[in-house]
Amino acid sequence: MEMNVSNNGEQVVAKKLGGLNPALILPILIGIGYLVYYFVLGNPSNFKDDPRLTGPSVGFSGVETKELHPDGFMGIIFMGGPIVPILIAFMIIVIVFSIERALILRKASGSGNVDNFVVNVRRLLNQNKVDEAIEECDRQEGSVGNVVREGLTTYKALSHDTTMNKEQKMVALNKSIEEATTLEMPMLEKNMMILSTLGTVATLVALLGTVIGMIKAFNALGSGGGTPDSAALSIGISEALINTALGIGTSAVAIIFYNYFTSKIDGLTFKIDEIAMSIQQSFAEFH
Repeated sequence: MEMNVSNNGEQVVAKKLGGLNPALILPILIGIGYLVYYFVLGNPSNFKDDPRLTGPSVGFSGVETKELHPDGFMGIIFMGGPIVPILIAFMIIVIVFSIERALILRKASGSGNVDNFVVNVRRLLNQNKVDEAIEECDRQEGSVGNVVREGLTTYKALSHDTTMNKEQKMVALNKSIEEATTLEMPMLEKNMMILSTLGTVATLVALLGTVIGMIKAFNALGSGGGTPDSAALSIGISEALINTALGIGTSAVAIIFYNYFTSKIDGLTFKIDEIAMSIQQSFAEFH
């Protein structure tokens, strides 16, 4: 026999579900990456000569002329070639979604210390003070509090139910907690796949840029006949290394934040499981 004691948890969770919409934000961030590449890194002030007159096209001119002469670190990065704006966009995406996840998880942790909240709820349950435990959940205002509150609401309803035996009540209580946890997890894990994907893809895209740079370098070795073009050779090698550095940096940042946020989510899930066990034990003891 099934019992739907409350849909309050679904409403609370629905209000808390949030975060950035990747379908809308990703194209914008990619566009920002290209703007940074062309108008910040490719700014004429980052080169010894005006690149619009003495270098290949900066922006959208498409003019083929002499080599650029970077005057500073940003100019050097600009010389990394066509893969660089993609890698810059990747880095911006990692930073933006890392900030977004940090804010969401901070909100999910609720107010106060989660460990203290768990201790207080377990203490109240041991004393069969369910109403006080629900008030503690209202003060916590986090994902753990939402799930526990739903479980305790079901606890109260089942304690006054006379249509089910104890075993059926335990099954209904466990199901209520599992459903509330399932509703909270999408909010915690949303957009984590973006960080995970970029942790791998950024390295592969950087490898593509590295290969393109090395192709240019070896082409400079062969095109000069017996006298290799040392300038073209150095530019090709520099382009390869710039792409490698950007890709490794982006991948490292994405992996670090992904693992950090995963550990935070696992910690919240563990706290939910810990209190869920206490709720079930308390119900079995007092009912």
